[in-house]
Amino acid sequence: MKNSVVCFLLMCSFLYSSCHLYQLERKLNPVYAEFLSKVRYIVTKEERKIFLELPDQEKKKFIEEFWQRRDPDPFTEENEFKTEYFNRMERADELFRGEGVEGWQTDRGRIYILFGPPTDRLIYPLGIDSYERSREIWYYSTFPVIFEDNLGNGSYKLAAINLDHLYQLNLAQADAKKPFAAEEKLLDFELRVEIKHEEMHKVEGAIIIEIPYTAIVFKSVDDRLMTTFDVQMELKDSADQLIWDYRGSFDLEIKETELQDINKNHTFEIPFVLDQDLERLRQGKNRFSILLKNQTGDEELKKVVEFVL
Repeated sequence: MKNSVVCFLLMCSFLYSSCHLYQLERKLNPVYAEFLSKVRYIVTKEERKIFLELPDQEKKKFIEEFWQRRDPDPFTEENEFKTEYFNRMERADELFRGEGVEGWQTDRGRIYILFGPPTDRLIYPLGIDSYERSREIWYYSTFPVIFEDNLGNGSYKLAAINLDHLYQLNLAQADAKKPFAAEEKLLDFELRVEIKHEEMHKVEGAIIIEIPYTAIVFKSVDDRLMTTFDVQMELKDSADQLIWDYRGSFDLEIKETELQDINKNHTFEIPFVLDQDLERLRQGKNRFSILLKNQTGDEELKKVVEFVL
């Protein structure tokens, strides 16, 4: 019974997170929606989540850093990866048009963008008896990638020979999407606002910040891992007037053996007391903005959460 409850809660959490990100994506302005669409083949789940949750004024900086992380030679003026990515996208548009979407959005376009042109491309048109499917086989060295036109309408879908082939193909695609070295981490955190006690002229609450250990860069001292987080917070009312702010630092120190459970989060709880301007706060949607910086990794991230009394 306990395991069933845990599975149910995990499923609810996953569905809520997916729905939350879907709603954020629907609200993106056209410029940011176009960026997210065009990098769909290389953006990681973590990057997509962070990008969607960022305030709009932080998204431009994220896009710059997104391409910087993929620059194979940051000492040259050109970002060779970015140039090659968009060149392949343009070429895919030319090669694979006619499937009802832009060429780069097709299965063949996706593989072309991720892996480049194949070393060998075999095309098998529809057989005379119409029972044979139109097929293309692309070879990258000796590894085959197969596309089939099941409906005979010129729309080719990625196919798998067997489960092992599908597994190897998924591994290859995941490897092609890696933006940086495995040891490099991307700072992320979840936050929420909890009201502990509310009266007419006073509100007490806390801001809860949860940071996955997998997103934290530590420095090693003997058998312990250490870092310090700087936190800046502001609460503004619906008219963008500052009501409350906070500046502080938190030290984090754990044993290396405690990191074995990589699914754990580290939680900060920052209390607040509001006893002024409550009438203004009760008039509409207010915003808590939180800037979190990991001193060790020199990574920082800003998020905003709405707050209603």
